[in-house]
Amino acid sequence: MKKTLSIGLMALILGSGFYNFASAAQKIAVVDVPAVVAKSAQVQNLKKEQQAKMQDLEKWLKNAQADVEKQQTKEGKEKLLKKYQTDFAKKKEAIATDYQKRLKAVDKSITDTISTQAKLKGYDIVISKGVVVYGGDDITADVQKVVK
Repeated sequence: MKKTLSIGLMALILGSGFYNFASAAQKIAVVDVPAVVAKSAQVQNLKKEQQAKMQDLEKWLKNAQADVEKQQTKEGKEKLLKKYQTDFAKKKEAIATDYQKRLKAVDKSITDTISTQAKLKGYDIVISKGVVVYGGDDITADVQKVVK
């Protein structure tokens, strides 16, 4: 009897929770985030800058290798090689850290733009289009117009 009462009470609680969720008419939007990112001038510029920095680093590395090869003694080569390896690691880490920081700022900018557009159009929930099989209003084009 207790078990039946507990099951009935749980069903009532779950049912009323579902009813409250379902009865609250929420406006749902979907956004194709990869499409927004692909069209973002900020992302494209960041990628170009990152490629340029990596090319500069490759040039620096080639110069460092040539400098090491010019050394006459084995000890001189080893000492210079160790110095350049340390410098290379620092430069690479600085480039990666800067890229991550700037990428995070761009991501926040895009997220804020999506949120703003959704609020302006009266949406309660925004879901990535990749996880939605059916439903929701697609606001991707509206977001792409605003994202820089």
